[in-house]
Amino acid sequence: MGKSNDIASQDSAKIYLSSPHMSDEGYEQAYIKEAFDTNWIAPLGANVNGFENELSSKVGAKCAAALSAGTAAIHLALKAVGVGEGDIVFCPSLTFSATANPIVYQNATPVFIDSDEETWNMSPAALDKAFQKYEGRVKAVLVVHLYGLSADLDKIVELCDKYNVPLIEDAAESLGTLYKGKYTGTFGKYGIFSFNGNKIITTSGGGMLVANDEKDAEERIAKVRFWATQARDAARWYQHSELGYNYRMSNIVAGIGRGQLRVLDARVQKKKHIFEFYKRELGQLDGIKMMPVNDWNEPNYWLSCITLNGKVKPLDVMIALESENIESRPIWKPMHLQPFYSECNFISQCESGSVSEEIFKSGVCLPSDTKMTDEDLYRVVNIIKKLWR
Repeated sequence: MGKSNDIASQDSAKIYLSSPHMSDEGYEQAYIKEAFDTNWIAPLGANVNGFENELSSKVGAKCAAALSAGTAAIHLALKAVGVGEGDIVFCPSLTFSATANPIVYQNATPVFIDSDEETWNMSPAALDKAFQKYEGRVKAVLVVHLYGLSADLDKIVELCDKYNVPLIEDAAESLGTLYKGKYTGTFGKYGIFSFNGNKIITTSGGGMLVANDEKDAEERIAKVRFWATQARDAARWYQHSELGYNYRMSNIVAGIGRGQLRVLDARVQKKKHIFEFYKRELGQLDGIKMMPVNDWNEPNYWLSCITLNGKVKPLDVMIALESENIESRPIWKPMHLQPFYSECNFISQCESGSVSEEIFKSGVCLPSDTKMTDEDLYRVVNIIKKLWR
C-alpha cells in the first residue's frame, strides 16, 4: 500500500472529526457576492428566502423558516405546539444537550426516553411505557436521528397519533437521510435542521424549522418568523404584544447555505464512502461493531461510529488517534446522566440499566471529515489496527 500503510507522526497534518467543507465550484461565494453587490448584508434578503424555499423543496416540506441555530428552531417548534410551564415533553436521553435545553427554556419538564440497539435512537417500547405512565400530561415528543441514523419512525408516529401528541423531529444530524424513501425531518408536525460548522452542510452557524402537514403550514411558519424577529407588531412604531426573539438568519449566512445545499448529495456519498471504508477495514476486528444501518434506513452517515466490547476500550482508540493529531470523540453522554438533568425522570427500555448508557460507555465517533482522502483513512485505520497486535 506504500504510504497508506505508514503510521503518521505527530507532525502529520491534522485530521478533523467533521469540519466545514466549502464547494470546489465556489457556489457559496457567488451567493455571498450577490448579497454584497445588492447591499443585503445582515437583515433577511433574497438568500434567506431562497434558502428557505430550496431546502423545503429538497426535503419535501411544505415551508420553512431560516433561523440562527438548530437550537432556536427546536425552541420555536416547542412554542408553536403550545409547550409551556409545567408541561411534559418526551426526549431521547442519547442526544446532545441542544435537544433538551429548549424544553427548559419553555419552563417545561423533559422526561428522557431510552434508545434501542436497532437504531440507537428513541426506543418505541420505552416511548410506549412513558405514554402509559404520563397519559394525558404529555405536550410533545422530540425525536432525534442520531449521527444521521433515522429513528424507527413508523412506530413512533403511530404512538404519537394514538395519544394525540405532536411529534417534532430533531434532524440536526440527519439532513439527507431517508426513512423508507422519505427525508427525515418531514414526518412530524415540525422538523429542524442544523448548519453548525461540523454538520454535513454548514452556514458556519444556523438552523431551519420546517412545517410538514398541509393544514395552516404557511400561517404557522409566518408566526414562527414573527417570533424570531422580536415579535414586532404591524405598527408604524415599535410595538410588541408578545415575547419575541432575535432568531432570524442573516442574508450572508443564508447565501453560504444555498451554495452548500447544491453539494449535499455529494457530501452524503462521501460520508457513505468513509463509513464503508471503516466497515471493511475495521469490521472484522474482535469486539468492534459498526453503528446500525437498517434496510429501511438510508443514512447520511454524518459521523461513522463504532462500539467496542473487548480488550480494546474506547479511550484506547481516542488516545491513540489523538497522539497522531487525529480527532475523535465519545458518543453523546445521555441526558439522564448529566448533572443538570439528574433529577429528571428516565424511562428505560431495560429492566435494569439502559441501552443508551451502554452505547455511551462503549462508543467512539471516528473522524468523518468529507475532505479526507483514502490515504487519510488508511492512516486512521492503521493506527487503530495497531491496538489489536
